[in-house]
Amino acid sequence: MKKCFFRALIFTAAFFLSLSLPGQQALTPAGDTISQAKSRHSLYSMAGTGYNMIYMGSSLSQDKPYYSAGLIYGFNNELFVSASGFHLAAYDPFISFSTWSLSYSHAFSSWFDISASASRYQVNKSLSDTLFTNFVYGDITIGFDWKILYTKISVGELFSESNGTYFQLRNSRYFETSEFGKRKAWFSFDPYVNMLFGTLTETSDWSVVVTPPFGKGKSGGGGSSQTSTRFSLMEVDLAVPVSFNIGKFTFDAEPGYVFPLYSYPSGPDTSGFVFTLGLIFRIF
Repeated sequence: MKKCFFRALIFTAAFFLSLSLPGQQALTPAGDTISQAKSRHSLYSMAGTGYNMIYMGSSLSQDKPYYSAGLIYGFNNELFVSASGFHLAAYDPFISFSTWSLSYSHAFSSWFDISASASRYQVNKSLSDTLFTNFVYGDITIGFDWKILYTKISVGELFSESNGTYFQLRNSRYFETSEFGKRKAWFSFDPYVNMLFGTLTETSDWSVVVTPPFGKGKSGGGGSSQTSTRFSLMEVDLAVPVSFNIGKFTFDAEPGYVFPLYSYPSGPDTSGFVFTLGLIFRIF
């Protein structure tokens, strides 16, 4: 369970903390060095790119590529602090938005762990009316290792001009190859199914849209249509993260597919194929 646990931990610290709110996906540590290192301190640099960034029921990247870079500091393999910057190819500013994240986790046994995290999301001022206003997202997660499956249950809250509560259920199955070559390289795989629950708005014309959680003011309903809200399953995500680990480097590729249970007629389609590539280098 330890490798699954630390992999999930780096997911939280490394890549937007919850890119699919809070579908922790993308970068992973080089091998299992994070759990084996003798030093209580660690520092990682990271870089990534991807296609179709879906977040809060909208395609932030407008079906175009996006890029990210950042640093992660770890203490005692339990406390992690990260800072990341993101560039969206669909927009002019070099830094479209940035994130600062803090996470803490602890494994109580070989089958149970718990973690808590918080992130600050800061958007470029010129994009505050296009993407989102600044906000903070925090969550608490418990993990269970059933040997066959690793289950994560998360409850999170978004704090901004409007608040939003989210629930996530994620089942994954981590496995890896044996080491090969002089540098003892190896591959790891962590396929998962993630279900995201949140507040949906149903309009009088029977369309279902994501309830806006922050101040951008997106709304899927007509100006005078009657609406009702309900807490429900928002989307299902399927993905197969694959990592190649060698020395202090980890190369990641993660193809996935998003199945939304809402419609969003005023923007790009939020269903379909998503893809990320990432690289992490352990500095010390």
